[in-house]
Amino acid sequence: MIDINNITVRIGNKTLLENASAHIADGWKVGIVGANGCGKSTLFRVLLGMQETELGEINFPSGARISTVAQEMKDIDIHVLDYVLSQDKERQELLEKLKNAEESELAEIHERLNFIGSSSAEGRASAILSGLGFSNDDFSRPIKEFSGGWRMRLALAAALFAPSDILLLDEPTNHLDLEASVWLENHLQKYRGTLLLISHDRYILNDLCNHIIHFENKKLNVYNGNYDTFQTTRSLQREVLAKQIAKQEQQRKHLQSFIDRFRYKATKAKQAQSRMKMLEKMEVLPPLSSEYSSSFEFPEAQKMASPLIKLDSVSVGYDDNVVLKNLNLNIGNDDRIALLGANGNGKSTFAKLLSGRLNPMSGNVIKSSKLEVGYFAQHQSEELPLDMSACEYLTSLMPEMPETKIRAHLAAFGLSQEKATTQIALLSGGEKARLLFAVMSRKSPALLILDEPTNHLDIEGRDALLEALNAYNGAVILITHDLHLVELVADDLWLVKNHTCKVYNGDLAEYRDSLLNEKNTAKKVEPQQPKAEPKKNNYFEVKQLNAEIKKNREVD
Repeated sequence: MIDINNITVRIGNKTLLENASAHIADGWKVGIVGANGCGKSTLFRVLLGMQETELGEINFPSGARISTVAQEMKDIDIHVLDYVLSQDKERQELLEKLKNAEESELAEIHERLNFIGSSSAEGRASAILSGLGFSNDDFSRPIKEFSGGWRMRLALAAALFAPSDILLLDEPTNHLDLEASVWLENHLQKYRGTLLLISHDRYILNDLCNHIIHFENKKLNVYNGNYDTFQTTRSLQREVLAKQIAKQEQQRKHLQSFIDRFRYKATKAKQAQSRMKMLEKMEVLPPLSSEYSSSFEFPEAQKMASPLIKLDSVSVGYDDNVVLKNLNLNIGNDDRIALLGANGNGKSTFAKLLSGRLNPMSGNVIKSSKLEVGYFAQHQSEELPLDMSACEYLTSLMPEMPETKIRAHLAAFGLSQEKATTQIALLSGGEKARLLFAVMSRKSPALLILDEPTNHLDIEGRDALLEALNAYNGAVILITHDLHLVELVADDLWLVKNHTCKVYNGDLAEYRDSLLNEKNTAKKVEPQQPKAEPKKNNYFEVKQLNAEIKKNREVD
């Protein structure tokens, strides 16, 4: 059990937790939720010993092994598979010890290696890497050849492979596609240790977690069940508390009214004093915390005839590299399409083609006259002018628009007057994402193309985006690892695979099952056994054979 006892944690002048406690039993899968900035990641730092508490203590089970995703990737010249294998420190030490072991030590070392499953280590590491999207060819490539996003996947693979009793994961799906997210959830379902998961992905919080810890009023409140159960329970608790507060307030007013009327009247003074004591002793109920709300509102789409876009035998790619070919598809004016397919198959390439950011290499792309397309991609936040405010930036893109309308448009995406005039460099990731939504929708587009729009949004932000997309009257093309968003927004699924894009005839559940079946039936990399001198192997084999002979004699 993890015991968090009355801890107080401050960062600068900000108190994140005050006399907060929580008790987490072995084997629980716990979702950590709360508003952005409440201290979820800081709690992980405290659990890992990287952040001190001002008061209180945290107790772990004796000898508990804790694994988490490394924030920095060191030894970048090491090969991918070797890096993951190196996370099993005991195995590495035993294999190193085996090289120079005395003959009398061999049996004990081999017995321990066998106990910790050393012979299957490469197979297990390879399966994790494959599940997270690495190809077999990637296993022997040095880490320095991979981008930051792929290094984050590798850090996640290392954390999953490392032997652990407690696993801490902070937004693990942010750098994953839908396919890798599905694999990860399935893998974590089988994890036997205690899992603490910070996530804004409602689907994973529902499907994976059996307990929720909610940050509220600088406390840690533990709830049984998944995220939906937590929401229902908390809603009922708030209703009860609201009634209790209202009832107490009436009691206070009644007592105070009596005191004010009779405290100076001799015949009633004693009763007034008694009521004053009652008022002083009355338990003060905690205030009802304000509910955090989030907003998104896309402008009404232009009325356009269908199809908005027609692809006729289109091929697209980069330079001489054809990524997608023979595309024959139509985008209707009210289509809601989610693109499926692993990273690298061409989903973003397809989105760039539809948005006009990539020209076809062959074939024809026929668009409706005056079609405006709103395009959102996560990397666009890196291109924002950090020295400008959101209001200044949008004004530079729409110089003819009055400032009042600029501010109203930003407010439609949750950027208040204060945030609208704040330098973009000082905005959070979620606030920059909101600015990008405001920018991409400024011309009332008839088609929205969203490439991983939820990565920097909290749960309330994702819910607000979902509602806004469902209220939007134009067409939507969606690329996301958020299954909840796909389920509730998309009417059609298109699969990008094998250099083309085609309509997927099954539903999301069928696609999810097919992914897991592919991973389970995929050919595994054969584990390479550690090389040892022949005489050492012979000794161990003879010793094992003698033990079996002795056992058989005892039976006889």
